[in-house]
Amino acid sequence: MKRGQQRTEDRRSSRLLSRPGLILILALLVAASALLLARPALAWASSSSPATGAGTIDSGDTAWMVMSSALVMLMTPGLALFYGGLVRRKNILSVFMQCLMAVCIIGLQWVIFGYSLAFGPDHGGVIGGLSYVALRNVTLAPNPLYAPTIPHLLFMVFQMMFAVITPALIVGAFAERLRFSAFLVFAILWATLVYDPLAHWVWGVGGFLRTYGALDFAGGIVVHISAGMSSLAAALVVGRRRGYPDTGPPHSLALVVLGAALLWFGWFGFNGGSALSSGSLSTLAFVTTQLAAMAGGISWVFLDWVLAKRPTTLGLLSGLIAGLAAVTPAAGFVSPMAALAIGAVAGALCYVSVMLVKNKLGYDDALDAFGIHGIAGVWGVLAVGLWASVALNSRGANGLFHSGAHQLLVQFVAVLVSAAYSFVLSFGLLKLVDKLIGLRVTEDEERIGLDLTQHKESAYTILG
Repeated sequence: MKRGQQRTEDRRSSRLLSRPGLILILALLVAASALLLARPALAWASSSSPATGAGTIDSGDTAWMVMSSALVMLMTPGLALFYGGLVRRKNILSVFMQCLMAVCIIGLQWVIFGYSLAFGPDHGGVIGGLSYVALRNVTLAPNPLYAPTIPHLLFMVFQMMFAVITPALIVGAFAERLRFSAFLVFAILWATLVYDPLAHWVWGVGGFLRTYGALDFAGGIVVHISAGMSSLAAALVVGRRRGYPDTGPPHSLALVVLGAALLWFGWFGFNGGSALSSGSLSTLAFVTTQLAAMAGGISWVFLDWVLAKRPTTLGLLSGLIAGLAAVTPAAGFVSPMAALAIGAVAGALCYVSVMLVKNKLGYDDALDAFGIHGIAGVWGVLAVGLWASVALNSRGANGLFHSGAHQLLVQFVAVLVSAAYSFVLSFGLLKLVDKLIGLRVTEDEERIGLDLTQHKESAYTILG
């Protein structure tokens, strides 16, 4: 009797505590609208950006970057299918909602102030200024500091697609047990305090890691290490699922295959588009992306076959995602043969992390966001320090295998700084959100499933 009464009180408390989170979200939307209405309606359409000067639009580069932006956007629905197939059928819609709402709410945050914090004029090597708030000074002319042959507005939207998928990756750590309102509040805070500063440190002109010499072609640090380390923090703070580790198999491997295929397809825009032009560098990134995915898949399947006695479809998909994540920071700096090595090692490392280390340590990284993206991201960033070559990309550096031992040290420092920052900030933000509105659903809600208890919907209708 007391236990049932306690559950009722927990549910009532959960409903009451959710209001501050919803008020925060509403306040953000109101503030966004006010900013948009307050500035001149046609400020964005001026022929040049006062902060950056003029440039020359290249139609081929622009067409490639429009396509790349669309490809990267497709990756988040692909991620939703990938994650959705891995969870139990009673939670698939909750995963879809979290991933797709990340596109909407983080996209809004990016437009209003996130892009400015990441790529605005530098302040102390730590954060961008407010020159681009609400797309002020983000024009149809190029921004020579970042992409001199495409519209500044296009560069902004390409980077937006990276910003929205990164918090969506963290969904894999706390799937099946996080309240939807808690996810929204955490995602906004995380994007503002973790992703935007990291993007500025690594990619922003004046960012201290960029100035230090750290290389990250398409997001090994900014996307995969940040999301991976934050996922580990989430798994620890949110805690294990009810009944873990006996939570059952993925409910639809067919959806996982479809999601992985869309992620693989979109990754060509993710890495190839990070050249910010169509030409030899985008070609290199395109090829290295493909080869690393192949090698990662083969590596994982081989270990599955040897250690678990049979190859699995899920193993193949996990391996290719590991290879893709690992080559992301290296795609435009290394040779195709180096990409094969990077992908193969990534498949093996992530296999050990997911199949052996996680089980031994007992943390519940539900969909292996840390075990794949975090581990592969760390390896890929370090691999740049091994195989990078200025003969392939003059904007890079020579790695250890090209008589450039210094770059490996630089990459190692970048890994330590970004990993520590992402983990500590995420841990603190999760604790804050838990204190303000509560992170987890109740035990009864988790047993029933988040689709019904959070959204009053069911993905599957049983006829009978």
